[in-house]
Amino acid sequence: MSETQEFTLTLTQESDYVFRIEFDDTAIPALYTDESAPLGNDTGPNPSRMLVAAVANCLSASLLFSLRKFKNHPGSIVTRAKARLERNEHKRLRVAHIEVAIELPEAAADYVQIERLLQQFEDFCVVTESVRQGVAVDVSVRDAAGTLLHASGSA
Repeated sequence: MSETQEFTLTLTQESDYVFRIEFDDTAIPALYTDESAPLGNDTGPNPSRMLVAAVANCLSASLLFSLRKFKNHPGSIVTRAKARLERNEHKRLRVAHIEVAIELPEAAADYVQIERLLQQFEDFCVVTESVRQGVAVDVSVRDAAGTLLHASGSA
């Protein structure tokens, strides 16, 4: 596999702050975004929400891949993400912190190599590790009983 990959997408303004995002050269349906009120009308996710969704999704997929790599067959993973927006020194709003909490559907003892895969899965998440260059991201993983199995952060 090549060390470099590229993809393109096209954004077209539909109305006010509503943009249609097309994922060029794919069969993926267009996605519509909008800014939050009062600027926009909340008819789609805004870019900040898309960023947080991308981080949470990437972490969830990376954990799922790691679980399956060690022949685990987990049920449905549930992930919740919370973002904190703050103003910077120039009074511009920025995503300052993202907290991602992943819940596994079974007890930790039901998973093969759980300690090993929990030590590695974040490093394979392209989006999270890219975002961490400028935004603090904390990650936790709990099992079905609510036992904390993993916690990490960049803060």
